[in-house]
Amino acid sequence: MKNILGNTISFTRRAGVAALLAAAFTGVAGIPAVQAADKTIKVGIISGEDEDVWREVTKQAEKNGLKIETVIFNDYTQPNEALERGEIDANAFQHKPYLDNQIKQHGYKIVAVGYTGVWPIGLYSKTYKTVADLKEGAQIGVPNDPSNEGRALRVLQNEGLIKLKDGTGILATLADVVENPKKLKIKELDAGIVGRSIDDLDAAVINTDWALKAGLGPDNRIAQEPTADNPYRNFIAVKEGNQSQPWVKQLVASYQNDAVKAVFEKVYRGTGLSAY
Repeated sequence: MKNILGNTISFTRRAGVAALLAAAFTGVAGIPAVQAADKTIKVGIISGEDEDVWREVTKQAEKNGLKIETVIFNDYTQPNEALERGEIDANAFQHKPYLDNQIKQHGYKIVAVGYTGVWPIGLYSKTYKTVADLKEGAQIGVPNDPSNEGRALRVLQNEGLIKLKDGTGILATLADVVENPKKLKIKELDAGIVGRSIDDLDAAVINTDWALKAGLGPDNRIAQEPTADNPYRNFIAVKEGNQSQPWVKQLVASYQNDAVKAVFEKVYRGTGLSAY
């Protein structure tokens, strides 16, 4: 598989004993534990802070007889393709608008099985302290993938910087901008690059995880999307047909617990919020 940065494998202690005793105990939240010897579950995630979170998920799963191998990717285009091909068993990196668009483009048979976190997208700047300070003709970066571009444009609309065509859905594009009173120059960039390009821009709408990677924090954020009823909650996903497998419930429960939440909060320092 191309562009995999590395694998982190976790094995259950006393695997042989666990295989004999697995049927005699239950896992997290009363879910019957999967026998340790049965299968190692491969989960695709994006490199960076989430690796720390999934180390804790792996520990929680290990306590309950489930082995997890995290497969690390360095961009958003790979984990769904790997899942569709059966190269991994699950992934955890995306929200529903992104998956919906991927399904539309590629016909993937992938479904969400459990929420993880939400990272409110924000408008960041190293030059300006408020949205009102942005000058006419300012250069604004936005992610270029369909779901995140529409999300970014809505942030700009919420701040009165642009207006989108009436009835435009969440997959809005620059073609849907009908008013741009400050004549902003909106530049479409890869989601992983837009944050690193902040020094060459007046401001940029950046996914929170990529903002962290670019060294940007709350002091650089001059606007943010609402968090209430946010449709961009991330989730664990599996291939359609696998959602009822016992290991899926065990995997989700291994993420959705207080121990993982504590690590999540430490890693993301309040920029990401648990979504379960």
